[in-house]
Amino acid sequence: MTMITTTTLAAASRRAHEAMANLEQELNQADAVLGDGDTGGMLARVLSALADQDVSAAPDIGAAFGLLAKAALANTGSSLGTLFATALMTFAKAGKGEQEIAWSRLAGLLAAARDAMLARGGASLGDKTVLDGLDAVARAIEGLSDPDTIRQAARLAAHGALHEFRDRPCKVGRARMFAEKSIGIDDPGMLAFAKLVDAVTQ
Repeated sequence: MTMITTTTLAAASRRAHEAMANLEQELNQADAVLGDGDTGGMLARVLSALADQDVSAAPDIGAAFGLLAKAALANTGSSLGTLFATALMTFAKAGKGEQEIAWSRLAGLLAAARDAMLARGGASLGDKTVLDGLDAVARAIEGLSDPDTIRQAARLAAHGALHEFRDRPCKVGRARMFAEKSIGIDDPGMLAFAKLVDAVTQ
């Protein structure tokens, strides 16, 4: 069975970076409705930095994730970017000393990242944030081990969460001040997550 390796990470980083060429303005516009309008620009900067990392030179997959986490932290000043780096640091700890990770472990890794991000950011599940999308994917791929099946389930779950939460109010961040206005509008973090899941699972 194919495993998650540094080659997998490099390919995912490259696809996410390439996707931002079309997504940056869309995400900025989504964020501008209730926020600062910089989500797309921030993610484009972070993902460009990740794509520039030579993870193949890392001694193990944990170290490779560590390189990506450091690059993310160095290129963001936003709460979403910090949460992204937190997820990468969680993966780095889990993969320390390992050359590869079985796909069957991915659900557990995503759940651990979700919990670390919840603790770091102070949000709760149900607040209509990127964490709700991540939680949906972690639950959807639990017990799966085939990478193609995981990719399909992840895409469906990410977009399912986006649809499920669209008509709910945002409860955290700047958007919480315009809770009623946020009903019927996608949270930019959740939207970015769903679109990037599409990109990296191609």
